[in-house]
Amino acid sequence: MNDNAPLTSVGSGSTGRIHPGTSCAARVVRVVAAVLCALGLSAVAASPARADPTAGGDLQVAQTLGDRDLTFMLRRVTGLPGPLHVDVLTHRGTAAGTLRLGAVPTGVSADRAEGSSAGTTASRASVRLGGTPGSYGAALDIDRAGPWELVVDDGSRTARIPFVVPGQATSPPELAVFGGFVTAGVLILVTLFVAVRVRRGAWVLLPAGGVVAALAVAVTAALLSASLPPPPQPGGQVDATNDNVTDPYAVVRPVTNDYSRPPVSLELGSYPATAGERGTLRLSVTDGATGLPADDLVVHDGALMHLLVIGPTGELWHLHPIRTAPATYEVRLRLPAAGHYAVSAEFARLGGGVQQVRSATGLTVADGPARGGSARGGSSHNGSARGGAPALPAELSPQGPGTRTIEGVPVRLSAPSPTAGEASTLTARIGDTPTLQPWLGMVGHMIVVGPLDRADATSPTRMGQAAQGAPVWAHAHSMGGDMSGHSAHDMRAAPAHDADAMGHGEAGGMGHGDADAMEDGHETGKGDGHGAGTGSMSGLMPLNGDSPADETVAAYGPDASFVYTFSRPGYYRVWIQAERDSAILTVPYLLRVSPAGGAR
Repeated sequence: MNDNAPLTSVGSGSTGRIHPGTSCAARVVRVVAAVLCALGLSAVAASPARADPTAGGDLQVAQTLGDRDLTFMLRRVTGLPGPLHVDVLTHRGTAAGTLRLGAVPTGVSADRAEGSSAGTTASRASVRLGGTPGSYGAALDIDRAGPWELVVDDGSRTARIPFVVPGQATSPPELAVFGGFVTAGVLILVTLFVAVRVRRGAWVLLPAGGVVAALAVAVTAALLSASLPPPPQPGGQVDATNDNVTDPYAVVRPVTNDYSRPPVSLELGSYPATAGERGTLRLSVTDGATGLPADDLVVHDGALMHLLVIGPTGELWHLHPIRTAPATYEVRLRLPAAGHYAVSAEFARLGGGVQQVRSATGLTVADGPARGGSARGGSSHNGSARGGAPALPAELSPQGPGTRTIEGVPVRLSAPSPTAGEASTLTARIGDTPTLQPWLGMVGHMIVVGPLDRADATSPTRMGQAAQGAPVWAHAHSMGGDMSGHSAHDMRAAPAHDADAMGHGEAGGMGHGDADAMEDGHETGKGDGHGAGTGSMSGLMPLNGDSPADETVAAYGPDASFVYTFSRPGYYRVWIQAERDSAILTVPYLLRVSPAGGAR
C-alpha cells in the first residue's frame, strides 16, 4: 500500500474496514470535541454575585444606633439566590439587646418577574447582642442582583444601610478569548475533515489559516485584558439598577469620577436637649447646586457619614449617624457641657469624591442639670453642674507629646519638631503589644483642628467656639499596619525625650504656664533617630479579591504613625483614635507648629 495515499476508507462492501489513520483522526476529533464542550460550559456558566463591588468582598459600615456604636459586616454573596451573612461587631460597653434585620430590594428592573418586588421586605432575621464585645450574626435571603437596603430596627429607631449585590457578567475580552478558542476548535475539525476527504492539500490551508487567526484573536484578547479598564461599578460610579448590575458591560460609554461635582450643604435640625440630657440630632444633606436631597452617599472608610463634634471643653465625638430616610440622618447623643459645639461631616458622593463639610452654625447647648456620661467616640466624665464650669477629667486635658494614660492604656506620642509647610511624622505607641484592631478599615485615625490662639486652645470653655472658626479641619489615617509584632519605628530612645515632654505635665490640665513650657519643650525627638518609615500594609489591604481585615483581627501596632503637613504655624488640637480590646480610645494632644525657617 502506498504510504502517501490519503486516509480514506477501503472498499465498499459490508465489512466497512477503516484505515488505521482514520481511527487516529477520530480519536483526535473526540478529544477536540471534549475540549470544546469544556470551553463552552465555562463560557456560559453563571458567575457568582458579590456584595460591595468596590472592595471585591465584604462591606463594613459603622453605625451609631442610639447608645450603641456598632459595625455591620455584610459578607459577600457567593451565589443567587443565596444567603447574605450579616455580622454585628460590638464594642466595650455596648448594651445587650435584640436587633431586627430586614433585606429590602430597592432597584427597578425592566424584567418584572425578576426576584422580589422593590420596596418590600424580602427576608427578616434577628440578632441578639450579648454584653460581651464580639461578633453576633444572622443570615438574610437574597434572590436577585441589584441595589438593596439593610433595615436595622433596635425597637426605637430604624437605620437603612444601602448596599449593592452585583452579578458578574462575562467581559468582552473573556468572550473574545472563549470565542477564539471555540472557533479554533471548530476549524480544527473542519481541517481534519478536509484532510481526510479532499485529496488536494491546498484546500486544507483555508481552515488551517482560520485556526491560526482564531488562536491569534484569543491570545491577543487574553494578553490585552489585563490592561483594559474595569467596567463602571454599580453603586460606585453609576446608579445601581437591576439591569446594569446584572450586566455592568451594558454601559459602553467611558465613566470617570467627576471630582468637581458640587458639594452638599449640611443642615442641622433643632437640638432642644440641654446640657447633660440625651437628645437626637437630625441632619439633612442637599445638593449645593440644585438644593435637592442628596441621597447618593456611598460607604467611605467604613461609614456612610463620619460626624465630628467638638465641644467647648475640647472633647471630641466621632460618630456615624444612621440613615433614616433618603438624604436624612440622625444620631442620638448626650452633650455634657453648656456652650458651643462645632460640627463637621465627612462622606463620599456617587461620582463626586470625598467631601468634608462643616456646619455653618454648629450647635449651642443651654445649661442643664448635671448628668454623667457622653457618647462613645469622646469620653465619659461627670458633666457640668448647672451654672458652673464644666469638669474635664485630667486624662482628657490637653498636653504636648509624651506619655499619658487613657482608660488604663499608656499612650506615648512622638512628634519631632512640627514645622509649617513641612511633612511631619507623628507616631503614637498605644500600649506595649501588637494588639490594635482595625477600626473603620484603618489602624489609627487622627483629627486635626487649628491653628488656634493659645488661650483658646487651652481654655476649658472656649474650644468649641474656636474650632467653629478654625481654618483647618483634617482627618488623617495611619500609614499602615504592622502584623509582624515589630514596630515600624525604633522606640529605644523614647524614654529620654519623654522626660523632656513630661516637663509640662503628663496628666494634669495644661494652663498657660504649661503652654509656655511647650513652646520650648514640645519639639521632642529631634535627633533621636526616629525615621519616617512606614509599617507593613499586610493584612489591611485586600488582595486577589479577598476582604480586608476587620475588627475581629487584633494583630497590629502598637505603633500608629501619621504623616501630615501643617499648613500654618500655631497651636493645633490633635485627637488620635485607635481600637484596642474592643474599645475605641480617643487621645487628645496639643501641638505647637513652628513657622517655616525656624522662626519663633
